[in-house]
Amino acid sequence: QVQLVESGGGSVQSGGSLRLSCTASGLTFDNYAMGWFRQAPGKEREGISCIWWSGEATEYADSAKGRFTISRDNAKNTLYLQMNSLKPEDTAMYYCAAGVTGYCTDSWSLRGGYKYWGQGTQITVSS
Repeated sequence: QVQLVESGGGSVQSGGSLRLSCTASGLTFDNYAMGWFRQAPGKEREGISCIWWSGEATEYADSAKGRFTISRDNAKNTLYLQMNSLKPEDTAMYYCAAGVTGYCTDSWSLRGGYKYWGQGTQITVSS
C-alpha cells in the first residue's frame, strides 16, 4: 500500500520560511519523479515544483521560482520543499505526489502526470 505523508505545514507571517517534508512508503521511491502541488480554497490544484528520480533536474512554476527549492533524499524516501519569502497568496493546502515516470515530463504541473498523492498539509501565511 503506497503512502505519501506530508508534514511541516503551519502558520507563518509574511516573509517567513517553512520546510515541508513528504515521506513515502510502499513504493520504490527512486523510481519516481516527485512533485509538490497546492490548492487554495475555490481554486484549481496548482503544480508548483517537480524533481527527477535522481534529483538532477527540477521544474518550478513561476510563482515558486526564486523562493522555493525542491529536493529529495532517496536514502530516506523523503521529498522536501523549502519555502522562503512566503506571501499571503501562498496560503493553501500543499500536496506531494509521485509521478507516473522517473522524470518531470511536459505535464509535470498537471494532476494527470502523477500516480500517487498525499493527504496534504496546510500552510497559512498572514500579512
